[in-house]
Amino acid sequence: MTEYREADFSRLKTVPIAKRPNKVDATLLAKPPLPSDRSFRAFIDALPSILAAEDLRYVVDQIVAAAGRRGILAMLGGHVIKVGLAPLLIALMRRRAITIVAMNGSAAIHDFELAAYGGTSEDVAAGLSDGTFGMAEETGREMNAALARGVKTQQGAGEALADYLSSRQDLPGKDVSVLLACAELGVPVTVHAAIGAEIIHQHPSADGAVLGATSHRDFKRLAGALPDVDGGGVVLNLGSAVVMPEVFLKALTVARNLNGGRPKNFTACDCDMQRHYRPRVNVVERPTLAGGRGIQLTGHHEILLPLLAWSVLSRLDGK
Repeated sequence: MTEYREADFSRLKTVPIAKRPNKVDATLLAKPPLPSDRSFRAFIDALPSILAAEDLRYVVDQIVAAAGRRGILAMLGGHVIKVGLAPLLIALMRRRAITIVAMNGSAAIHDFELAAYGGTSEDVAAGLSDGTFGMAEETGREMNAALARGVKTQQGAGEALADYLSSRQDLPGKDVSVLLACAELGVPVTVHAAIGAEIIHQHPSADGAVLGATSHRDFKRLAGALPDVDGGGVVLNLGSAVVMPEVFLKALTVARNLNGGRPKNFTACDCDMQRHYRPRVNVVERPTLAGGRGIQLTGHHEILLPLLAWSVLSRLDGK
């Protein structure tokens, strides 16, 4: 027969609650809306000073402090553009709360289509069944032509696409294009291709040498821009799970190799719908080991990023 032993709870030692450190007290709790102030700023101030709400405030503080003084890099995945957040990114750029933009190829395609044709984001499942997914003639022809022209003029992919759009007569989405806003505001913009992962690569006009040359120049340009985030800048990874975290890590080591270990002591924040390995390790954790702080904010882009942008803009308006 098995013998069971039981812990003698009568011998347990307890401690007075007055001597126990607490993580939560009444000063940290959320506040209900007040009739006298229903502003957005009041809403943000009313969030609890706990966990992600406190992390959000910290990131906002760092962006506000860096705006106009240090580099603020926004790395974009395609979903951020296609769910309608470009106008907020442009507003941040106008306030120097974004000073460098780096996109994966998907983000560039969605932005280009919105600018040039007024719409983007096709029904993938429907097009996949008959082989028409990603086969839009104008998108592939015009974007590949822009990149081919960029090779001849020693441009990177971002600059080439922005210049091409600027020269185009009909632009139904001109005011919501991040590429065009970068050109207008003098904000460096880079585009980082993943060969075979983007619809313009399956177009008859696609040229691997052109894609490689323009994207590689943008890799050099991103590495050249990164020292601007040293000593108080901010790196935001907005919705890229793989390409931009991988590109950023390599560009960062190039920048540090050429600039005596800089940049360091910056804030790195990953904003995405779920937490992925590469953004956590390549953006949030490893780059801040030499100083600074890494944060992950998790939520739907169309809710989380407006909260971040509105918080920053309302603070800057109040300065």
